[in-house]
Amino acid sequence: MAKPTVERIAGALGAEIHGLDLARDLDDDGVAFVHRALLDHLVVFFRDQTLTPAELAAFGRRFGKLARYPFVDGLPGEPEVIEVKKLEHERVNFGGVWHSDTTYLDEPPMASMLLALEVPPVGGDTLFANMYAAFDALSDGMKKLLSGLRAVNSSDMADVTRTREDRIASNPGKAKGQVFEAAHPVVRTHPETGRKALYVNRAHTVRIEGMTADESASLLAFLYGHQTKPEFTCRFRWQVGSLAFWDNRAAQHNPINDYHGYRRRMHRITLAGDRPR
Repeated sequence: MAKPTVERIAGALGAEIHGLDLARDLDDDGVAFVHRALLDHLVVFFRDQTLTPAELAAFGRRFGKLARYPFVDGLPGEPEVIEVKKLEHERVNFGGVWHSDTTYLDEPPMASMLLALEVPPVGGDTLFANMYAAFDALSDGMKKLLSGLRAVNSSDMADVTRTREDRIASNPGKAKGQVFEAAHPVVRTHPETGRKALYVNRAHTVRIEGMTADESASLLAFLYGHQTKPEFTCRFRWQVGSLAFWDNRAAQHNPINDYHGYRRRMHRITLAGDRPR
C-alpha cells in the first residue's frame, strides 16, 4: 500500500487524507498518521469510503472509546452510531448552528466522525472553524479578561433543540426531555497540544458563570461573531463516501441548511473526551 498523503484544503484548518481504505484494518503507523493529521489540521477528510456501521465503529475505536449521543438512539447492533438525516419534506437540519458537540456534558466528546451515505445534488456543505486561531487573534486585553472565566452550557437552548426535533420524534433516545448542563472554561487548554482555544459556542453556551444571561450577552455575542470569521474557517463539500473526522476540543462546525426538497443522510459517531481545563 502506498504511503498516505495529506492535502490542506484551506489556510485556517482542514485537510484531505489520500491513500487509506478505512474499511481495512489500519496498522499502528496508519492510526498514528491520521491522529497526527487531526492534531495538525483539526478536521481531516477522506473520500470514497464504504463503511458499514460496524466498520465505522471499529475505525472510531482505533482512536478512543465511543460515546453515545443522549437524545437519539443508535442503530440496532451499533448503539454508538446514530443516523443524521434531513428528509425531502423537512425544513430544519440536525445541528444546523455553529457548535462544538454536546458541550453541555461534564466530559464532552474529544472528536466526532460523520460518513456521508446520501447527499443532495448541490448544497449541504459543512463549515468548520479553528478555535486556536480565534483565540490567538484576540487582543492581549481580551485574553486577560477571558482568563479564568467559565461558561455555562445547556442542552435546552431553543435554536439547537429545534434542530433535534425531527430526529427525536423519529428515534428518541433515553434522555428525551432531560436537560443537561455543565460549566467549562471559556478558554480551554487542549490536553494533547497544550494550545489554548475558545470554548464557547452559539448553540449551547447560556451565560458566563457568576453572571446573568443579560450580563453575559454582549461578551458572548462578540465571541460568537469573532470565532466564526471567514479567515478562521474552511468549507467541505460532501460526496457519497466522504468521511469527516474533527477535533471537538479546538474546532466548531456548522452544517448549512440550503438543500430543501432533497435528502441528506449520514452516520455519526463521537469519541469520549475528558473534562475541559
